[in-house]
Amino acid sequence: MTMLQIHNKIFEPYISEQKLNEAVKKLTNDIAVDCKNEIPLFLGVLNGSFMFCSDLLKAYQNPCEISFIKLASYEKTQSTGQVKELIGINEDLTNRTVIVVEDIIDTGNTLEKIVALLKKTSAKKIKIATLFLKPTVYNKDIKIDYIGIEIPNKFILGYGMDYDGLGRNLSEVYVLKDS
Repeated sequence: MTMLQIHNKIFEPYISEQKLNEAVKKLTNDIAVDCKNEIPLFLGVLNGSFMFCSDLLKAYQNPCEISFIKLASYEKTQSTGQVKELIGINEDLTNRTVIVVEDIIDTGNTLEKIVALLKKTSAKKIKIATLFLKPTVYNKDIKIDYIGIEIPNKFILGYGMDYDGLGRNLSEVYVLKDS
């Protein structure tokens, strides 16, 4: 892993593909134990969670389903504080265990919007899985059930996360230099 430039920013290596795989495997095992007698619906939050969702489902050995929701709250490297719903939930969630799959949770604004939407359904349980959590800026009372890696409040990209549209395809995670 070497430094890279995306647009006008320099990013340095932060989390290896191996460490990401280990975190995904741990999360998968924890979810499998909790949902052993159920067929959960994994609800991936696009666009950032697509790689995480793919690896999570490939590692999950029990029956499950997947769907996606798309919300937007970032512009360049900053959260706008506003969450817009771009693609909604189409499945019947009655008596289902829904596991929201987030790439990263920082303030929790997006998560709060998703949970509010899910609470309007007849879902039996709503659980939250995130690959990354920034605990120093997370300020909501929503319980995060599955946490892969806690990180400081730094801007990261790769493994599904982007900077202004680029970098999602990287198999490792990079951090903004001097962030």
